[in-house]
Amino acid sequence: MSVRRLAEDQFQPAAFAFSDENTAWVEKTIKKYPEGRQQSAVIPLLMRAQEQDGWVTKAAIEKVADMLEMAYIRVLEVATFYTQFQLHPVGTRAHVQVCGTTPCMLRGSEKLMSICKSKIHAHPFERNAEGTLSWEEVECLGACVNAPMVMIGKDTYEDLTPERLEEIIDTFQAGKGSEIKPGPQIDRIYSAPEGGLTSLLDAPAKAPKAKAAKTVEVETVAVPPSEAARPKSTDAETNAALKSPADGKTALPADHPQATPAKAENTAAGQAKPSLDDASRPAAVEKPGTPDDLKMISGVGPKIEATLHEIGIFTFAQIASWKQHEREWVDGYLSFHGRIERDDWVKQADALARGGEAEYIKVFGKKPR
Repeated sequence: MSVRRLAEDQFQPAAFAFSDENTAWVEKTIKKYPEGRQQSAVIPLLMRAQEQDGWVTKAAIEKVADMLEMAYIRVLEVATFYTQFQLHPVGTRAHVQVCGTTPCMLRGSEKLMSICKSKIHAHPFERNAEGTLSWEEVECLGACVNAPMVMIGKDTYEDLTPERLEEIIDTFQAGKGSEIKPGPQIDRIYSAPEGGLTSLLDAPAKAPKAKAAKTVEVETVAVPPSEAARPKSTDAETNAALKSPADGKTALPADHPQATPAKAENTAAGQAKPSLDDASRPAAVEKPGTPDDLKMISGVGPKIEATLHEIGIFTFAQIASWKQHEREWVDGYLSFHGRIERDDWVKQADALARGGEAEYIKVFGKKPR
């Protein structure tokens, strides 16, 4: 990349200040960044300064640096690195950026540059005699399908011919650039095929209207709570051919959807929680002033911790002392299906009870959750 320097002092204004409208925008933009990270706004602020004056002046760089509490050299590094920042005065009415990358080059961008040389100046970045127009060659501007194209300000003008670019330049020179519609300059909709659509031209056939569904009244049958989870009778239960001749009970094939092990009947119906009066229930204690943080045990979240508190479990020492039958009771009460053993709550609680996090790390080689 070529060396980029600021314009000579003779072109530099004595001071820079954002307009009232841009000042409000700048203050709002800086607030988007976390406290202490406001320097991340340097590129947006430099771009706003360029949009206001047409190019980035030394005074603008220093103003942005002061607003973001940055050293001048840091903002200067940004401005000289990114070629999107114009460091010299450009045309006051239009600075034409002509894309010269391969697709545009193949479609005639050299002829567009010739127009710029004849209409504006023989050399890029130099202004015309009135100081109203300037131009440069740039890399891809992202409208390759509509090559060749140029960008003026934030707008692109695509599908250009040399004649059309001449008209655009003359219109900007006359101060009427806002009258030109950006985008394709031919009969094309955005990046659609040139000349119009060539497929999917037929109107879609209208779908037939759906017939209104008939309303069928269904008799509601009350189901006793004890039978609510039991599936209703099916052919497998009422078909005599499927009944065992010995006892008349339903004999289901092994692959039948309802053929499940006997143990599954308890699962479908839902197993009742063990009684709170069960002798296997762990001993409860009064809530201490500062209960242990049971969530430090892997497998215990806020909801489980609250349930343990409800049954009087508040400390690591309590869990560390659980016997086999007590662990089984809690496992059933929480419907954990062996999770207490798998996560080794007792060993975790024992380490936390003996030495807190330090002991836990010594035993398990990691911090508790």
